[in-house]
Amino acid sequence: MNSSETVRQIRALGIVPIVRTVDAESAIRSVEAICEGGISCAEITMTVAGALRALEEVAKRFGDKVLLGAGTVLDPETARACMLSGAEFLVTPSLNVKTIELAKRYSKAIFPGALTPTEIVTAWDAGADAIKIFPCSAMGGAKYIKALRGPFPHIEFVPTGGVNLETINEFLAAGCCAVGVGSELIDNQTVASGKYEVFVERARKYIQKVEKFRSELSSAEKN
Repeated sequence: MNSSETVRQIRALGIVPIVRTVDAESAIRSVEAICEGGISCAEITMTVAGALRALEEVAKRFGDKVLLGAGTVLDPETARACMLSGAEFLVTPSLNVKTIELAKRYSKAIFPGALTPTEIVTAWDAGADAIKIFPCSAMGGAKYIKALRGPFPHIEFVPTGGVNLETINEFLAAGCCAVGVGSELIDNQTVASGKYEVFVERARKYIQKVEKFRSELSSAEKN
C-alpha cells in the first residue's frame, strides 16, 4: 500500500489507536479487541516488549483487514525493521529527518512528532504525510491545533495527548485529519485484568463519536 492510500484510510477513520501494552501478546489481543469494536487501524509502539513480533503476528493474522502502524520509532534502522515486520505507517515522538527520508524511499506513510512551528515546517518539507503534534495536551490541546491551522492550513495534523471521548470533537473541529488515542482507549490496568471486551466497547464509542460529529458537520454545511 502506498502512503497516500494509507493517509486516505486514516483520514476516513479519524482515529489512530495507540497500543502501548507490556508485551506482544497483550498488544495482539488489544488490536483484536479494537478491530472487533470497529476501528480497523492500530499503532503498536516500539516500547512494547516484543513489538516486532507483535507487528508480524498482527500482519499475518489480519492482513489488510487492519491498517497496521509502528509507533515510537526513533531512527531509520528501527523504521526499516518495522516495515519488514508489516508496518504500513510509522509514527515518531520526535523529528528525525533521516527517518522521514527512509519512509519516503519505500513509499510508506510517516507521521513524525513535532511541536513548534519550526519543527512542523521542517517535518512537512522533509516529506511527512501528517504531523503528530505531541505532547498536544501540554500546549493547550485543541486550542493549539486551531492556532497552528492559521499559518499552516495546508499541513495535516494528527495530535496525541489529551484526546478522549470528551475532547475528540474539539480536535476534529479544530481541523485535525485524525487523532491519536492512547491510554484513554487501551490502558494497562484493563490489560492486567484480562478484560479485553472493555476495549471493544470503547472502540465502538469512539467510532460513534466521530461518525456523529461528521454527520452533524455535514448537515450544518448543507444548511
